[in-house]
Amino acid sequence: MAMLSSASFHRLTSSSPSISTSIPLVHPAASSLAKCTTSRCSRNRGYFTAFALQNPIQSESIQKHEEEEIEEIESEIEMVNSGESVLYSVSPLPLLLLAALPGAGTIRSVFAPFVDLVKTFDLPGWLVHWGHPGNMAVVLFAMGGYGTYLGFRIRFSDDVDEKAMAKDLHPKLLAGMFFFFALGATGGVTSLLTSDRPILESPHAVTGLIGLSLLALQTALPTLFEGNPGLRNVHGILGSGILTLFVVHAALGLQLGLSY
Repeated sequence: MAMLSSASFHRLTSSSPSISTSIPLVHPAASSLAKCTTSRCSRNRGYFTAFALQNPIQSESIQKHEEEEIEEIESEIEMVNSGESVLYSVSPLPLLLLAALPGAGTIRSVFAPFVDLVKTFDLPGWLVHWGHPGNMAVVLFAMGGYGTYLGFRIRFSDDVDEKAMAKDLHPKLLAGMFFFFALGATGGVTSLLTSDRPILESPHAVTGLIGLSLLALQTALPTLFEGNPGLRNVHGILGSGILTLFVVHAALGLQLGLSY
């Protein structure tokens, strides 16, 4: 019966010109479903990706992002061609220190009355701008430099009189340096606020805060010398490091002063 039906069907399709010889035996939708089932729909992810790329909203977002990147690159190229320096730096120190501080807004509000008072004095611009750096340079190199030298003479001098003099002057000079640096920090903040400049965002401010904190620790170390003689070496090394830090601090301050 099956063979007869097949032969009759073949004869019917070959003898009747009005019937197409390419009659599909399976519906196209069923064929696609079968293919998807047998291949476990492995290409569905590709279909979804193509759909996402053809989504007009997402395409506009991608295009806008690319245009912004191109504009940023072009602006940097223009800055380089114009002779301006483009500096990139990443440092966690400002974030760590600013997290522990009351905030620039609070400091501005506290200093606001004093800043208004200073503005009424009508001081020369150069004095407001360079008065703080000049005073701090004297404190750093006169008191800090000579005080550090006396600290080394205490350790390495064989002259009893010289060592006694160094022991007397060394703590006084460095205590004075700490006092004038702390006082000078308020002067630096006042100078920046008088010039309408930011106060805590610069590396100069960060290194100054670190230096004052280390100086406070350095001041406390001599009280522990009797029980721990080895701390004398730590005191000497830390003191040299603090002086070096303040030299860098001074260089950053000079750079800040020349920037406006």
